[in-house]
This record gives sequence, C-alpha cells and structure tokens, in this order.
Amino acid sequence: MIKIKNPYVGMEGYQCFACSPDNENGLQMQFKEDGEYVICDWEPRGFMQGYVNVLHGGIQATLMDEIGSWVVQLKLRTAGMTSKLSTKYLKPVPVDKGAIRIRAKLMGTKRNLAEIKAELFCPDGNLCAEAEMTYFTFSVKVAQERLNYPGIQAFKEPDK
Repeated sequence: MIKIKNPYVGMEGYQCFACSPDNENGLQMQFKEDGEYVICDWEPRGFMQGYVNVLHGGIQATLMDEIGSWVVQLKLRTAGMTSKLSTKYLKPVPVDKGAIRIRAKLMGTKRNLAEIKAELFCPDGNLCAEAEMTYFTFSVKVAQERLNYPGIQAFKEPDK
C-alpha cells in the first residue's frame, strides 16, 4: 500500500469536512492506494453516533462519498463532483470497537461521468455499508482553475 499525500494541506481556506487534517470538527480522513483501490482506515468517535454506539448513517455516506472523490483525483487525474450517491446500510457500524476500513474503486467511465463503488467494513471485517456513486468529472484545466486540483504528482510523497 502506498500512502497518499494530501496536497491541499496548507492551502488558504482549505477546511474540507471530510479530509482536512486541520478541521477539528471534521473526519480528518487519510488515504492509501492499493492497486485499483483507494483505502482509508478511520476511527469513529462517539459524538458521531446516531443510535447509541452506532455510527450515524450520514457520516457513513460522507466517508464513502469522500473516498469516491479521491478515486477521481487519483485514478482519473482530475477532479469532479458527486452527481448521484446510492447507499445501502447492511449492518450497524459500532463507534466503540476500533477503526473501520473504507475502500473504493473506479468501475467505469462514460464521457465525463465516473462510476465508483465504495465499501465500508466494520472493525470485525464484515461489510457494513456500500455505495454506488456517479461523479461528474471536469477537464484537468477546469479542475485546476475552479477546484484547485494540483495535478497527480502533488499526491505522491517526494523520493528520499
């Protein structure tokens, strides 16, 4: 697995709820790449629950939506926005049993639409939720000008 550098850190105004490490109220997701998958191991916090000790469904959807965005950035080398998100909740996700794993991969593209599938695994390894997403993708030029997309090299750690 290859650790992905978050190239937006330090950018003026960057406070993404899902991936900014500096947003103290956010999810502070970090990513790795493993073949066709983008992966995030993430620790739920108690205040993110819906029912007692169960991770809120909206947080689960946000985790899967965000990793979908990183799939677009890493695999398609551009940026995009969610056009459609369909989520299936299969099992309750505990907030008090340790880290969960979210993974996603590109399923296909048609013109400027990317189809992505994400899966969320409970700490015990069982599949607890999944999402199918459609992302509207932009040309690299538009992604750079409007969304601050820094280019694929910015996501890689420098050689030592």
